[in-house]
Amino acid sequence: MGRAWPAAASGSTGSSVDGGVAVTPPNSTDAPPNLLPVTDQHVSFSPGVPETVLDPEPGEAVAALAAALDRPDAERRDAVAAVVADWPRFLDGWARLGQLARDPVEGYAYTRVGYHRGLDRLRQSGWRGSGYVRWEHPTNRGFLRALDGLRERAREIGEADEEARCADFLHQLEPAWDRIDRAEVHS
Repeated sequence: MGRAWPAAASGSTGSSVDGGVAVTPPNSTDAPPNLLPVTDQHVSFSPGVPETVLDPEPGEAVAALAAALDRPDAERRDAVAAVVADWPRFLDGWARLGQLARDPVEGYAYTRVGYHRGLDRLRQSGWRGSGYVRWEHPTNRGFLRALDGLRERAREIGEADEEARCADFLHQLEPAWDRIDRAEVHS
């Protein structure tokens, strides 16, 4: 039998015990109502699938990448590599370096780094392993480019299962992925 706790407020309904004291009926934890366990689980009251938007990259990094991408073809890859060396957490830098790689294995390595750094950034931004990461938000594009680049490079080196996983993940994060202009992804 549970303990009898004093009623939380006057006029509460309850039963009488020993001398007519009002009590609140016991609960499954046998704790008073103000001491019930509280979880650290986030409860979302917003409808639909959650969406994560990454924080902006440093303005200097964005400007440096734009300048590097404007360099002549013969200088472009090294210029982008210099940007990534200066800002190693810059997701779009890794994605672009993967696009400019000298061979599929090098491209695979660069895009894989961008993808994993992107997962870290998503988690830091509140992503819990599911929900949208939409292309419409420019700050998400570096991660999505890296993931798409990883998909492409996995195909090129014969990793069909990884290519399929990346394609599935892209479509989970951005259901409109197939409708995005490919030129925009590679520009």
